[in-house]
Amino acid sequence: MVSAPLGRQPSRCPPFRLGHAGFVSGHRFSDAASFGIRRPFRGWVGEVNVVILQKRVPDLTDLALDRFVARARRAVGLKGLVNVLLTSSAEMKSLNRRFRGKDKPTDVLSFPAEPHAQKQFAGEIAISAEIAWQNARQLGHSPAEEVKILVLHGVLHLRGYDHECDNGRMARREKQLRAKLHLPLGLIERTGRKR
Repeated sequence: MVSAPLGRQPSRCPPFRLGHAGFVSGHRFSDAASFGIRRPFRGWVGEVNVVILQKRVPDLTDLALDRFVARARRAVGLKGLVNVLLTSSAEMKSLNRRFRGKDKPTDVLSFPAEPHAQKQFAGEIAISAEIAWQNARQLGHSPAEEVKILVLHGVLHLRGYDHECDNGRMARREKQLRAKLHLPLGLIERTGRKR
């Protein structure tokens, strides 16, 4: 559950370029059909989010996830497109090692776009389907709900929130939005309970 900060170092961050047809993992959106999407979905009018489901989650279709991404963007006030990759823990471990120097899988990673591109492209979110499924089972809600919790968390990071240094501002906002979007216990809130 980490975001690359806006003033990030080049070695930790993906090369975002407007019009770049690739996800941070190197997959190309032009090859999206091979990852389970038949076509890009409409988010806000005139905009297209790209959802790539390399790993499936029970009761979560690519259309349902795309619609939730659009709802989360509106609720957070995030302008620009968001690309979402639902993938394996092995892929998340690779991304976490590549961009954060941590050789372990994580549940969600957010990659904000370069500042000059943020009006049209907000960034990318990668989510481990396997960790989402495990968390859902432990917490007593559906894997689809868990993925939505992780999407909301990632969208908040793309909007500029950072729970590691904001004195609870992101946690409060996530809690408000979770209630508005009818989601169970939030990521930051449950992490705080473990301590």
